[in-house]
Amino acid sequence: MTGSSRARRIAELIEPLRVEPGTRVRLGRDFDPRYKAGLKKKQGPGLLQEGVSLLAEYQQRLAAQDTYGVLLCLQSLDAGGKDGTIRHVMSGVNPQGVQVSSFKQPSAEELDREYLWRYATRVPARGDIAIFNRSHYEEVLVVRVHPELLERQRLPKDMRGPDIWERRYGEINDWERQLTDNGFKVVKIFLNLSKEEQRLRFLKRIDRPEKNWKFSAADIRERRFWDDYQHAFSEMLSATSTAWAPWYVVPADRKWFARICTAAVLAHTLIGIDPQYPTLAKAARKELRTARRELLAEAPAGTPAGPPRDGGARPGGGGRRNSGER
Repeated sequence: MTGSSRARRIAELIEPLRVEPGTRVRLGRDFDPRYKAGLKKKQGPGLLQEGVSLLAEYQQRLAAQDTYGVLLCLQSLDAGGKDGTIRHVMSGVNPQGVQVSSFKQPSAEELDREYLWRYATRVPARGDIAIFNRSHYEEVLVVRVHPELLERQRLPKDMRGPDIWERRYGEINDWERQLTDNGFKVVKIFLNLSKEEQRLRFLKRIDRPEKNWKFSAADIRERRFWDDYQHAFSEMLSATSTAWAPWYVVPADRKWFARICTAAVLAHTLIGIDPQYPTLAKAARKELRTARRELLAEAPAGTPAGPPRDGGARPGGGGRRNSGER
């Protein structure tokens, strides 16, 4: 498969998941948590591996070029599959080039700053990929559903009016635009889980001892606010999916499909950047040739001067040293 046909295939897979900027979203009406694009589960492992390999290739190029960074934001309700998605999708990349940040309740120090401060300190460096496991969108989701959390932020009284959410949407859009304009691509995924699938996943966490650690009584308390969260998610998606930082609503009831789609969205972003390996200047290429000649001249008598062209083991090499070798 050529690079262009592969890119087209990825784009076609994720296009139905993209929230078109300016559209009014209603999750229950517009996106099906069980959608699977006509794929079968048995196709899942192969497609995911293809995506993982592609991400590994493009991450290496991203790091080598050292010009762009990528910020991937993951949002979902509890049991939406964020942790597993990160683990599977990023399984083939170099961990030195990926930073995962999980945002829990803000600390006292964080509450003393403006609400985007703690997120701004975790954006990627150039050449890196940063993943927000939950993100700055908590500030228009959980804080909106639970207004008492807004009180902890100690905003000036005239800043707490009913227009606060529209104002925050605008501030977030501006911040993401500023990141994008400076070479940091922002892409956002909402893992769309049905209420019934969440119920079943919670029961698994309760019934299986090895999964008990994943469950908290707070999960059930938050589930009681399901409708409020659906409204907050719909408003968020409508107001903050932009041309420079789009939202993708990934069906999450089937974990295998959610992982394929997440890999595809990230791959699509990297393909759009199209990072390239640097081309050395003439002087640097001359230094390489000089160094190569010196290394070839050092080869012990009777051994190949250079490494095998196919990258394989040297003749007679491999295995452990025998007991007489030092």
